[in-house]
Amino acid sequence: MRVKAISRNPDEYLRATTRDLHKVQRNYDPGLHPLETPREYVRALNATKLERVFAKPFIGCLDGHSDGVSCMATHPKQLSLIASGAVDGEVKLWNLATQKCVKSFLAHEGYVRQICFLPDGERFITVGDDSTIKTWNVELPNPGEEEEPLDTVLSKSMVTGISHHRSNPIFATCGEICQLWEESRSEPIKTFQWGIDSLHHVAFNQVQTNLLACCASDRSIIIYDSREAGPVRKVIMEMRSNSLSWNPMEAFMFTVANEDYNLYTFDARQLKHPLNVHKDHVSAVIDVDYSPTGIQFVSASYDKTIRIFEAIGGHSRDIYHTKRMQRLTCVKWSLDDKYILSGSDEMNIRIWKARASEKLGALKPREKSALNYGESLKEKFAAHPQIKRIARHRQVPSHVHNARNELRTIHDKLKRKEANRRAHSKPGAVAYVSERKKHVIKEEK
Repeated sequence: MRVKAISRNPDEYLRATTRDLHKVQRNYDPGLHPLETPREYVRALNATKLERVFAKPFIGCLDGHSDGVSCMATHPKQLSLIASGAVDGEVKLWNLATQKCVKSFLAHEGYVRQICFLPDGERFITVGDDSTIKTWNVELPNPGEEEEPLDTVLSKSMVTGISHHRSNPIFATCGEICQLWEESRSEPIKTFQWGIDSLHHVAFNQVQTNLLACCASDRSIIIYDSREAGPVRKVIMEMRSNSLSWNPMEAFMFTVANEDYNLYTFDARQLKHPLNVHKDHVSAVIDVDYSPTGIQFVSASYDKTIRIFEAIGGHSRDIYHTKRMQRLTCVKWSLDDKYILSGSDEMNIRIWKARASEKLGALKPREKSALNYGESLKEKFAAHPQIKRIARHRQVPSHVHNARNELRTIHDKLKRKEANRRAHSKPGAVAYVSERKKHVIKEEK
């Protein structure tokens, strides 16, 4: 007679850290666990509280500039290398791993307006108030040699911004007009003009690589196609847009940082009104940058705070600030989706975690599974009032808190005035205008 027996190795059922605890088999029948939901709620509440306890986003600062930081650029291939430009014309290359400056030189006479790396990562281009476009080598010069540009192009007009094509040897500049350049030529290959005084920001689309967009001084956002002879379309806002960033995952989506304290996400195919209005800042928004996943973006403002928004959300999910940080001038999201870099008026570049409570470094398997379990519980009970209140709570500086209350009072007053006008007018005389359509004046083609 043949008898089948179940055989188990005891070593497979012992905890890896302490060899004296045996694994307990569990029956997942919900009938045997009547209090499972209350128990999970308590665990979700504790996980939310622990998230706020460990929310310490600030990592360190890169201190070395002798004037306010005006612009930054991340290396396309190395996570640890960034370039920064200052108001006094100085450019520095930084190693984020060691938080040290690896290279420093005077690039321009006056303001460094913008920096961009070439796709190969071996060179970068800077533009400044001296109307020059200079190409530099990333590598250090030989001992005893001074830093000299690889190429210098003198522009006929002032240059205030630059953006490089994702793969081709083409870059775009903006100033009085928008121009396309080839790396090997000293004259622009194409010029775009739409009767505007000046342009102050340009950005190439990294997905639909023939598209680029500019922010203009007449409060407009202009979209160009490098294959066309002239501009494609333009949308005019109520106030000026300072910066623009394309979504790296959705080809036609872009977000602009505006002077009216808001950010607007547009679809380039339909510019009559924005897809979303992102509120929470209490002063002009200066810069914006998307995360590599395209799910979130970060904004920098003159209210001395950094805010992180969900691409589909109207309000920020987090706010970063320090006591010494002054007005923000530029912000970047690292290519590994883990860090945020910010530059400000008081000569510092700060490094932040993209997720404030995330633990840096390697995680053990049990630690990782516990964190994943806590995240799933927080998502499951996110709508419960107590968990929602704790997860949303943030400490903000007093000037931001007071300005926010004042803006809320003004907004409520305008809503009440419009409601009263509508109530005391003939039906249809006072049209209802949605929040997304209030800030766009018109679209031109």
